[in-house]
Amino acid sequence: MNVFDAIAARRSVRKFTDRTPTQAELEQLLQAAVLAPNHRLTNPWRFYVLGPEARAAYGLALGNRKAKKATDEAHAETIRRNTSDEHRAQPCMLLVAMVQNENAEIREEDYASTMMATQNICLAATAIGLGTHIRSGAIMDDPAARAAGGVPEGERIIAVLTVGEPLETPDAKARRAVADVTQWRD
Repeated sequence: MNVFDAIAARRSVRKFTDRTPTQAELEQLLQAAVLAPNHRLTNPWRFYVLGPEARAAYGLALGNRKAKKATDEAHAETIRRNTSDEHRAQPCMLLVAMVQNENAEIREEDYASTMMATQNICLAATAIGLGTHIRSGAIMDDPAARAAGGVPEGERIIAVLTVGEPLETPDAKARRAVADVTQWRD
């Protein structure tokens, strides 16, 4: 699949088969990630491949956050358990993190590079018949979520990716036309 086809075919997949991606497939995706543009060649990205127990622990951290909105403790416990179980059942979960450089300018460049590495994972996955779903949010700063992934101090989780064989691929959502977002200047 050429890159234009991969860009056009990439979707946020929410339903996956039970097949876990092989280590060879994951290494192929991560090899694509580390080829992302990287100003100053700081190689800021770090990748954490979570097994079932780590996925469940991450899900529990998320479930604890969701459970704060529950009306009673029984409902809260159901939310915690279901969220943990849902994450355990995912075929594969990657935490994409970056080393936090003390220099604000370099840190911003590293963030951009790490997001490009994340996009490379998504496009490479599409090219080999896998799907991805990117998540972000405040959960990524939660100490329990960081602990679940083994992410040390000095690193920031940038994205959480589910990776697997799509059970179904959603239709493309409408995007703004190029002409609506582009200005040509002399």
